Amino acid sequence: MTSVPAEPVSGFGTVTALPDLPDGFLDRFRSHRYDLGDITLHAVTGGSGPALLLVGGWPQFWWQWRKVMLPLAEHFSVIAVDPRGVGRSDKPETGYDSATAAGDLARLMSVLGHDRFRLVGHDVGMMLSYALASDHPSRVTRLVLMEAALPGISDDPGALPADSRQAEATWHFMFNRLASVNEELVRGREDIYYRDQFAVKGATPTAMPKNVVDVYVDALRAPGALHASFQYYRALDATIGQNRARARAVLPMPVLAVGGAAFRGAAVARDVRHVASDVTELVIDGCGHYVPEEAPEAFTSAILSFCTGCAGESA
Repeated sequence: MTSVPAEPVSGFGTVTALPDLPDGFLDRFRSHRYDLGDITLHAVTGGSGPALLLVGGWPQFWWQWRKVMLPLAEHFSVIAVDPRGVGRSDKPETGYDSATAAGDLARLMSVLGHDRFRLVGHDVGMMLSYALASDHPSRVTRLVLMEAALPGISDDPGALPADSRQAEATWHFMFNRLASVNEELVRGREDIYYRDQFAVKGATPTAMPKNVVDVYVDALRAPGALHASFQYYRALDATIGQNRARARAVLPMPVLAVGGAAFRGAAVARDVRHVASDVTELVIDGCGHYVPEEAPEAFTSAILSFCTGCAGESA
């Protein structure tokens, strides 16, 4: 990986102060903050080979990839990023629409010296990864989109979903878009709200164990973190308009669409086929929404199969 000026960081939210990191993780990965001019992003980097950018989802941060980063680093230069508003990255008031937030990621990869790269996005990170691939198609060689809808492109379940399971899975979209009352209700009660989100979206209510959820809840208690966590949803009007414009052009790169059988499943690929022609569908049995943590072996195997050994894609 290209050496670039960066600020090493330590403490909670970095590789130096988080639990459950695999043996050897600290020997391979480091935390740095990268100054992009108008914003500074935190990323955990390590490994060697072609660049692989991992973009995570709400309400998580880079740590969600911890179980898969070491095996991926045997084949790739891995960059697990905290997008704006997340983890140890800056938390500005604005810029949470998909074009701006994806533009941050494109600049980060330029600063790191990677003109072309593989890209994996989960949840909100899937929305940003679609935007990044669509807005910068010559830079993304392979795209993995996982466990989210595409605002403005996917079918809208509406305010009254057909069944309670769908209501449990989608009600937070409306709640999170509210201007302020959502923060007032959740502040000081982060554990109640976020524990419920993790419980209803895993394959089982305990698929995401309490000690794991505790880490994510603690991160959301940091200054500005709760507010920023809602900002991506408050920016959905802009993102929807951007996606409808993007959908006029089909993605040129191969896309792997991944769903957990116990959550979005085949719906991910169904949505992605609206914007891409070369789509491989993968539904992982016994897995809910949190694929890299619920099914790390299956996830790693799929990424290695899809993203390695691609002729003409060594960059």
